[in-house]
Amino acid sequence: MFIDYAKIIIKSGDGGNGAATFRREKYVAAGGPDGGDGGKGGDVYFAVDPDNNTLIDFRYTKKFKAENGQNGSGAHKFGKSGKDCIVKVPLGTIVKDAETGKVIADFSTKGQKELILKGGKGGKGNSHFATSTRQAPRFAIDGEKGKEKELILELKLLADVGLVGFPNVGKSTILSRVTKATPKIADYHFTTIDPNLGVVKTEHGDSFVLADIPGIIEGASDGIGLGIQFLRHVERTRLLLHVIDVAGTEGRDPVDDFNKINDELKKYSEKLANRKQIIVANKIDSMQNEENYKKLEKLAKENNLEIYKISAVTGEGLNELFNHVGELIKTLPKEDVVDIEDRVVYTLDEDDKNEFTINIIDGDFIVEGPAIERLMGRVNIGDNESYAYMERMLKKLGIEDELRKKGVKQGDTVKLLEWEFEWYE
Repeated sequence: MFIDYAKIIIKSGDGGNGAATFRREKYVAAGGPDGGDGGKGGDVYFAVDPDNNTLIDFRYTKKFKAENGQNGSGAHKFGKSGKDCIVKVPLGTIVKDAETGKVIADFSTKGQKELILKGGKGGKGNSHFATSTRQAPRFAIDGEKGKEKELILELKLLADVGLVGFPNVGKSTILSRVTKATPKIADYHFTTIDPNLGVVKTEHGDSFVLADIPGIIEGASDGIGLGIQFLRHVERTRLLLHVIDVAGTEGRDPVDDFNKINDELKKYSEKLANRKQIIVANKIDSMQNEENYKKLEKLAKENNLEIYKISAVTGEGLNELFNHVGELIKTLPKEDVVDIEDRVVYTLDEDDKNEFTINIIDGDFIVEGPAIERLMGRVNIGDNESYAYMERMLKKLGIEDELRKKGVKQGDTVKLLEWEFEWYE
């Protein structure tokens, strides 16, 4: 089964907690702090799987999680880092943020591997906080939490040439005649419901990948039928062969068909609408008169397009067409047709963690954001030294100053996540 769309959840590993321990040794009455650091949480990577060409595996496995880092322990023993999670995807996969729609990565190169989500850093043990005046710190820092993201995976075929056109115009027959592909062929609409790929080898020794894209219909760009799913697969092609039934076997008008298909291409993507295109006038073996072809030939001239007459059934004109395509492909540069503006890789960077917001609700000052989530996850409110550390960090992060700007005064309630504090000067 060919699956080209999936929605999954990935989570990087939590960092291990630092240890608050003290050296215990015979004949040593008061050993110093010896708490080790927690291990780093595992990262989430995506990598190209050369042996897969569908996203079907993601129908059954929806969540991927890296391993958490282990906690530190006494005697300065560091916790073990968590194992990374590697998600394997087919060549041609686009990874998007489900929330924003932004492209995170485009897997269009063999062997490509990308870091998508960083694991949390391990917390520091209490041995880091010993000073000349504080020789026995009783607190350590918890590890950072990993991040969780919902992602969209889209598979876009990596073909040099795409066959487009209305259903039942002969695209699958063309593919079967010029490649070793064996698409399902029958005389009714939507025989092809999955894209098919084949390799064309011309008489001159050239070779390229040809994709048979299931029939596009009017309204496809708006999601009618399976339109958008089909259109996705022609985005990467360098050349479009626009197959048109000039025999008018279903009473269709070839010029009208040409315009409607190009309208759908333009609505879906302006760049796709400007892709190099050749008109392929098919079913000349069934053509009763030349009128349809003459109208199409005139259209091609007006739009400065090449036109070839063929019969996919008898094979007439196929060699001439594909020998020309083989030469033409050499002149068309491969381009990244997927726009990746402001490419995103989600990490636990300091810039992210220092963000916070302060809202005043019913007189209470509510402090939220990554900065507070990170800080409060590392604080033991019941420990005086840990509490003092929290107060220092509130000042260092600029939260105290921002609260004063917002008008906080003695006795007001300040909420940090689920904790409430009374403000004092």
